[in-house]
Amino acid sequence: MGAKAQQQYATEKNIPYYADSISQKDSYVASQCLLDIYYPRGAKNFATIVWFHGGGITGGSKEIPAALTDKGYAVIGVGYRLSPKVKAPAYIEDAAAAIAWVFKHIAGYGGSTNLIFVSGHSAGGYLGMMAVLNKKYLANYQLDANSVAGLIPFSGQAITHFTIRQERGIKETQPVIDEYAPLFYVRADAPPMLLITGDRELELYGRYEENAYLLRMMKLAGHKRTRLYELDGFDHGGMPTPAFPLLLKEVAAISKEKMPAN
Repeated sequence: MGAKAQQQYATEKNIPYYADSISQKDSYVASQCLLDIYYPRGAKNFATIVWFHGGGITGGSKEIPAALTDKGYAVIGVGYRLSPKVKAPAYIEDAAAAIAWVFKHIAGYGGSTNLIFVSGHSAGGYLGMMAVLNKKYLANYQLDANSVAGLIPFSGQAITHFTIRQERGIKETQPVIDEYAPLFYVRADAPPMLLITGDRELELYGRYEENAYLLRMMKLAGHKRTRLYELDGFDHGGMPTPAFPLLLKEVAAISKEKMPAN
């Protein structure tokens, strides 16, 4: 415990995750497409949690959740472009670009590319799922999405996101499953997936049921490692607090499995 208590952490802020050739041509990319990295200084082969903030794809800003700090992991808070300034798939492309940046750079900080986890709340959970389940987005960076160690969305939308439907003039209560729905990309070979939602009666729209359907379809597709937790008594905004320990437990379990102790 003593060594862990002495672990020092460093934070670097506002790192562009697109190449200069892209950022310099678009002021909105330059201002939004930045990430902050918090990491254990001097540690080796640590896991990294890539965290996408919520806000309905129309608001919010990059964040490093306090509940994930001082746990021996790197945490990367990602900013991304927002609707209505941009429309789909711009913000999904941003999520993939940020994940690709982590794969390219985390070893330079001491982290393991075998232990990169993708998480986020609400819109952030949705973006993480889209960037990983639809393999084309990371393939643009010559990355196999299955290299992600685990996908752990908090109350992520499994059908087409309501903001994308709104961009097309479709109301929130009209469900759509198309190329912008994580459900469209269920597959047996996806990374381990832990779905977490709030109480089905307190959640936003049918968020629990969407995730339950995603769980069922992943199982039917042959995926062996999808699980779903429903956090009774917690609404959409309140569910991250009890969800963070579940995220940390999942990261620890998969890390132990992938990198057993010597």
